[in-house]
Amino acid sequence: MMLQSQLLANFVQFDATDHMLMLNSAADPLVTLARQRLTTGTLLLAEDNVATLGALESDSSSAVVVDHTAFHDYILHHPGETIHVAAMNLLYQPGNVWMLYALRIAAYALKPGGRLYVVGAKDRGILTVAKRLQELFGNVETLTIQKGHRVLCATKQGAFPLTAFPDTALRIFADSKLDEGTQLLLSALTVQSSDRCLDIGCGAGYIGLHMAKLAVQGHVTMVDASLAAVDASQQAVTQANLTNVQVLPSDGAQAVLDQQFDLVATNPPFHQGGIQTLEIAQRFIRQAAQILMPSGRLYLVANRFLKYEPTLQTHFQHIQEVAGNTRYKVLLATKPLTKK
Repeated sequence: MMLQSQLLANFVQFDATDHMLMLNSAADPLVTLARQRLTTGTLLLAEDNVATLGALESDSSSAVVVDHTAFHDYILHHPGETIHVAAMNLLYQPGNVWMLYALRIAAYALKPGGRLYVVGAKDRGILTVAKRLQELFGNVETLTIQKGHRVLCATKQGAFPLTAFPDTALRIFADSKLDEGTQLLLSALTVQSSDRCLDIGCGAGYIGLHMAKLAVQGHVTMVDASLAAVDASQQAVTQANLTNVQVLPSDGAQAVLDQQFDLVATNPPFHQGGIQTLEIAQRFIRQAAQILMPSGRLYLVANRFLKYEPTLQTHFQHIQEVAGNTRYKVLLATKPLTKK
């Protein structure tokens, strides 16, 4: 993973006056290099993850102004043919739909003669990207292959009409279905009418919407680090005509750590940068214990092989499995131990 992360910084060519666009890859070391080398140029981060953006904003060492925008609807809000160099690291793309949308952004945003660089491994879809680059730009060059990772470069040779981009926004939740784990969680979830509820990592909003329909005298807050998820959840809230819900971008529960809740529910992700991790859920658990009332409840659904019980036992007095099958388990934690 570290090799792949360094390759863009090693191979991307740009001038100090260039306008550069990073495609949902703000965590790549190329961003640090660009901040050091750009002078009168600009650096625009089309990024989905607010946690990544927050980490960059805390670094004031940049010589160039760094701007950022939501990745999922870049084409809707930015003019075309303004960018000299665009770059994407497949490590940070959650799936194929993300990387293919990034290629459309690049085709739209690059000036004629502008270059798109992509780095990735075979198991992350780099060969598919190479094929799509050839189809879209009419050219693609492999700059290097190192330990299975490739750096590709394609040059935009002419203008693309806007009609070439019918999908102007990333549609990742439009046709999504309720997954088995979330279904299990909703079946086990007990919501009181006056509960103040929090859905951490809300995704498309299924858990938060379910709680909002039951907590008719209470309130529901939905948070996610993904700007696309926040947008999708907000649209779902509007369509459901719910008035007791707010949706916020947040790195975990960071945006609401000064509040208290009766109920927290989550179906936490367990992959980051293509690597399986317990850290995200462990952070959600710690934050839940911090913001729950003494009588508050945390419901968490997880794949059965994921061992979240030790962290739950560190932060809560009582832990029990309230629903489950061979693949998933729903854990209920009560009486938070974290000092207020």
